[in-house]
Amino acid sequence: MYLENMENILVAGANGATGKKIVALLNKSQNYNAIAMVRKEDQQAYFKDQNIQTVLGDLENDISSLFTNKIDRVLFAAGSAGKSVIGVDQEGAKKLINASKSANVKKFVMLSSMGADKPEEATQLQDYLKAKHNADEYLKNSGLKYSIVRPGTLTNEPPLEMIELEQKLNQHGEISRADVAQTLVQSLEDKTAPNATFEIIKGDTPILKALEKVS
Repeated sequence: MYLENMENILVAGANGATGKKIVALLNKSQNYNAIAMVRKEDQQAYFKDQNIQTVLGDLENDISSLFTNKIDRVLFAAGSAGKSVIGVDQEGAKKLINASKSANVKKFVMLSSMGADKPEEATQLQDYLKAKHNADEYLKNSGLKYSIVRPGTLTNEPPLEMIELEQKLNQHGEISRADVAQTLVQSLEDKTAPNATFEIIKGDTPILKALEKVS
């Protein structure tokens, strides 16, 4: 779907497992146009088959061309799967934050990770969590309006549309990628979780109701 009066949402990491769910939700939205950012040309066909606009962009290279067309909001769901945590998860995020600021993007929603607040305390994935922490802090200090979403362990379970949300949960847990995607898309709204950082796992509170805690 593409209508002129709808806002353009650039989704970084659109080809990932969570990214595809995000783009699917945006594609059904009456408010947003999804623009799927992919790294390789052969990844474009999946989205083009659904009439979803795509742009080519590699977070480890020049991304200035991403903002040739108007981008209203950015949703960062990219990740290197441990292959380049500095290049993608940290510096790639910073690069996209800078470009978003130059383009006067209205809001930047970041998919982070539980544990990114204190990566030094992690017993595993410490380098990844440190990179996410640095990217999160950079976003907080960027001057952009933002929401930073830190889920627990991601699963491929069906959506519950129910979560537990706190700024700091003080417990570990799982959550489906589908429910994370829904939380991220809801957080694109100006009034939802403005300049907030919060953790989520599966729970028994409807997503919109849970987001009221940080809105």
